[in-house]
Amino acid sequence: MSKYMLIMRGTDEGQAAYEQIDFAKVMEDMGRYNESMMDAGVLAAGEGLSDASEGSVVDFSSETPVVTDGPYGETKELFNGFWIVDVASKEEAIEWAKRAPLNGPGTKLEVRRVHGPEDFPQDNEWVQKEEGWREQQAAR
Repeated sequence: MSKYMLIMRGTDEGQAAYEQIDFAKVMEDMGRYNESMMDAGVLAAGEGLSDASEGSVVDFSSETPVVTDGPYGETKELFNGFWIVDVASKEEAIEWAKRAPLNGPGTKLEVRRVHGPEDFPQDNEWVQKEEGWREQQAAR
């Protein structure tokens, strides 16, 4: 099994279209989708994000990071939320992504594999420390 992140992305135009949809309908559709992933045993995590006006961007393009508070002016794409699914293959992750109750202009789900500890050199000090940290977190 591998974990994949389904990254919900949209444009300002898509956000404007989303705001015209009945919120109760959005909640029902998302709830059913999340429930279907839970019932299938593939949902590891998932969250929606607050409006971009509540966020900030830390830009590392210069020597000193520059912080810009939202809204960010003209945006080409916004990261709006995510799901992490634990599935057998990228193809299965894509199939789950295709079922998401999303529509509208500029709305996309990007599918990306989440690295696991096996993707890094096992003799690296920081990989070994992280494994210990994960065990500590699981024990909490």
